[in-house]
Formats: sequence, structure tokens, C-alpha cells
Amino acid sequence: MEKLTTLGASRETRSFAARVARQITESSDRLWTYRDFPDLPATAVSQTLSRLARKGTVTRVRKGLYYRPRMTVVGVSKPSAAMLWGEAFRHTAQPTGTTAANVLGLSTQNPARLEYATTASDPPTGLGDPKMAVRRPRSRQRLSDHEGAILEVLRARANTSELGPHATIEKITRLLTKDDTFTKLVEVASEEPPRVRAMLGALGDEIGADPSLLKQLRGSLNKLSRFDFGHLRSLRYARQWQAK
Repeated sequence: MEKLTTLGASRETRSFAARVARQITESSDRLWTYRDFPDLPATAVSQTLSRLARKGTVTRVRKGLYYRPRMTVVGVSKPSAAMLWGEAFRHTAQPTGTTAANVLGLSTQNPARLEYATTASDPPTGLGDPKMAVRRPRSRQRLSDHEGAILEVLRARANTSELGPHATIEKITRLLTKDDTFTKLVEVASEEPPRVRAMLGALGDEIGADPSLLKQLRGSLNKLSRFDFGHLRSLRYARQWQAK
């Protein structure tokens, strides 16, 4: 009986390893850790990552962190600084400023100093010299990097976008319609500045969002306030959402 149990466990481990290897092999230009497989045993995932590193399928960046490269015209790719920072701050920070605009496809600029906004009270040390904004709402930890970056772009009134006003609006509205992004942002919007809620509402009207979500945003605004929408002032519903 013990031998059969051991055999079953071995088969299960091989199944876990095959799943991890398949998912990683099918990817490119991204980082992997055991946290990317929360439903699998961490030990099995870590062993598979180590084995793939020995085979050259991934490269070891540091303990527990691996990179699946892609082939470029100048050779094998390497993880970007933004990618490494994103992993270092996973669930506690998101891109801001020009870095956020770049991540969302609103800018081609790569700032000399990466810019991140973190929920921490003090910026972390020992990870280079990024420009950090601190004390963002803890509800941000429920968001992905892209979702948090959208809020950061709205905080900046989309003035970090290199695109024209209409192209900027088109790009942001397209992002909001993917994977319930608009709903997720409304869920955490109560802790964001009023201007962010107002712009989010105007964008929600633009994409025909659920009226109950729009009502939630509208109800959170002081009716006497007026907000600078910056690069988003040409939104069709800007005036209805108290734009100056």
C-alpha cells in the first residue's frame, strides 16, 4: 500500500511539473516565480523552475526568480528594469508618471529613473534609484500593474500621454473594457481623489458602463466641485461629470 501511495504521489508531482514547464515554455519575455502557480505545491514549482534553468529554458535572475527570454534580432532578450521593479513591488506598487504611460502604450518614453507609486509609508531601499510616490491606498493591492497604472494616469489628468486627446481617450477606454477593468477600478475608487472618480465616471459613460457603477461614482462627488480633466477634457461627458 505504501509503495502504491508513493507511486501515486510521484505521478502527481510529474503532472505538476509538466503543467509548470508547459506554461513557461509557451511564454516569452516574462518573469516567473512559484507565486505564479498558487494552486500547486511551492516545492514542486521551485524544483521545476530550477530544472528549466539548468536546461537553459529560463535564466535565474536571483533566488526564486526566473526569466523566460525571447529571441531578438540582436540575440536573447534580458528582463527590463521596469519588469524587475514590477516583480519586486508586486501587489504593493504600480507604475506612475511616465512609466505608467509607457506601460499602457500612451508614451514611448523610458524615463531615466523609473517611477512607481507604493502603498508603503516609506520607499524601499536597496533596489536602485527609482522615483517613488508613497502612501497610495491599500486597496490598490487588489489591482494589477496595468489597473493601478490607469489610476495613476488619471491622477495625472492623462497629461503624461504623448498621444493627442482623442487617441488618449480611445486608448484608455479600450483598456477599461478588458477583463472587467472598469468594475475593478470603481470598486477601489472611493479612496482615490475626487478628480479621479469624476474622470473615471466620464470614461464609464463613454464605454456604456453599468449604470449602477456610474451612480456609485456620481454619488461620491460633491455636486459643487469642479475638476480639471487635463488631457481628458474633450471627453463627451466631461461636463456632466463636473469638468471645468
